[in-house]
Amino acid sequence: MNYKSGFVAIIGRPNVGKSTLLNAMIGQKIAIMSNRPQTTRNRIRGVRTTETSQTIFIDTPGIHTPHHRLGEYMVEVATQTLKEVDLVLFVVDSTTGVHPGEIEIVKQFASVKTPIFLVLNKVDLVDKPKLLDRIHDYQEIYAFDEYVPVSALKEDQTGVLVSLIEERLPDGPKFYPDDMVTDYPEQFIITEIIREKVLQLTQEEVPHSVMVDVEQMERRNNDTVYVNAVIYTERDSQKGILIGKQGQMLKRVGELARRDLEGLLGNRLYLELWVKVKKDWRNRPTVLRQFGFQDE
Repeated sequence: MNYKSGFVAIIGRPNVGKSTLLNAMIGQKIAIMSNRPQTTRNRIRGVRTTETSQTIFIDTPGIHTPHHRLGEYMVEVATQTLKEVDLVLFVVDSTTGVHPGEIEIVKQFASVKTPIFLVLNKVDLVDKPKLLDRIHDYQEIYAFDEYVPVSALKEDQTGVLVSLIEERLPDGPKFYPDDMVTDYPEQFIITEIIREKVLQLTQEEVPHSVMVDVEQMERRNNDTVYVNAVIYTERDSQKGILIGKQGQMLKRVGELARRDLEGLLGNRLYLELWVKVKKDWRNRPTVLRQFGFQDE
């Protein structure tokens, strides 16, 4: 049997569970998860390797109507990914009907020559008759190559989806070592986990104005990682919320992030967090480039 390998894009509107699905298919957490939309800002590569195949998943930012320069960048990243992969997973929320934004996404499929699977997520929240109605609704707007109902959160039917993906992969080489699950550096994973905890703990006016930057990372004594990171936000009022009364919010962010990161890194972690204001950073091209969102 020939070895198979390929790149698979995970696309869809914000908040349909793309990152949760990626983590379920990889078998461990590499993409941050949140119930808030537009959590993913970069393409996150996750690698699943077996004896017969290697699948490189690319979780893209949700495709939405942008309201700032950062939003425009996120949409460009997601749409460009469609042209660079061997298979596309179009993830939708099965608890809702077809959204007008999804019809706009489907229009882009006309120029896509690769197979496209419709993945109906959150089926644990929908009864079977309604799910069949949802499938029919999507059949009306596009002839997908596969229709796969899953619950990414409960990892129900995700194994079936993985098997269908592997069947469609072309013959190819092993791009990454067997033990690699993502090609992003440790510093990127650290910033994403810290940002995830901010998303979980803060109110609506804070999350999407937040960016995390690791200023220093050092391994000492082979078993301890020392990290100094800054949480940037856009307004002084948001800085106050992130720090919290007597520093309690920032302390809680650090505790939750450290717990996850020690499991991911396999090391003890000393994490020091600071909060700084960088006004209107999402609309400043030079700052976006500094944070890695745009090429020079």
